[in-house]
Amino acid sequence: MRIGELAGLAGVSTRTIRHYHQLGLLPEPVRRANGYREYGLPDAVALARVRRLTELGLGLEEVRDVLADDADRELREVLAELDADLARQEEALRVRRARLAELLRRIEEPGGLPEEGPVSEQLAELFGEMARASAQLPGPEPAMAARERELLALLDASGDRRARGMLAAAMRETFAAPGALERAYAVYGMLDELAGAAADDPRVAGTARALVDCVPEEVVAAIAAGAGPGAVQDEGQGTTLWADLLVAELAPGQAEVMRQAMRMIQERSR
Repeated sequence: MRIGELAGLAGVSTRTIRHYHQLGLLPEPVRRANGYREYGLPDAVALARVRRLTELGLGLEEVRDVLADDADRELREVLAELDADLARQEEALRVRRARLAELLRRIEEPGGLPEEGPVSEQLAELFGEMARASAQLPGPEPAMAARERELLALLDASGDRRARGMLAAAMRETFAAPGALERAYAVYGMLDELAGAAADDPRVAGTARALVDCVPEEVVAAIAAGAGPGAVQDEGQGTTLWADLLVAELAPGQAEVMRQAMRMIQERSR
């Protein structure tokens, strides 16, 4: 047989056969006097076996190991590993589909999915509650509420599992009490009113106190200990990455509210 005939018989391309020759998966056949390869039945059988193994999901290097072991011990090992890998993939797909089903369910609920995109189940619950609370208020949602969701979504997407766990715990504590969301939205509105204010605006101190009053004791203790969500010590400063992100790009009056609130939290924890 010529290479084209072998390729047609095995259902592969001539390029694939040449690639198998280069990798050592298929022995080079005897060549005719004119230089053309001459294939026989053993070549067709070997090629068919390579194809069956690759269709099972084996990589070409694994196929080469299997073909090199006459006792088939390597084949059993490789197939067992392949089966275990497929089981892991099935479980991962099951988890992903469950997550997608949850997201699709939330789309149908009031408020739908947050603009920040898919987030963890804990944050999705919180964002849904925020959407419902905002819908009860007159006018558009305060810009500071949307900004806080962006920061929470950013931390939720971080690779720090410990930080994400602390975030979830802090959110549960912060918004668990009756009326907590309503009080939080009142503070968001006060912060919005300081969008063009200077750091010495007389409203700053009252807004800072209102903000601290929204933070439960458990969260205060975590922040004061430097173990709160996103707590990354800034060399020589004692501040955190979380605090830096919180005040970045804020108006002077809003940033001063955050600084005063952090000082109050530190004092409150002593």
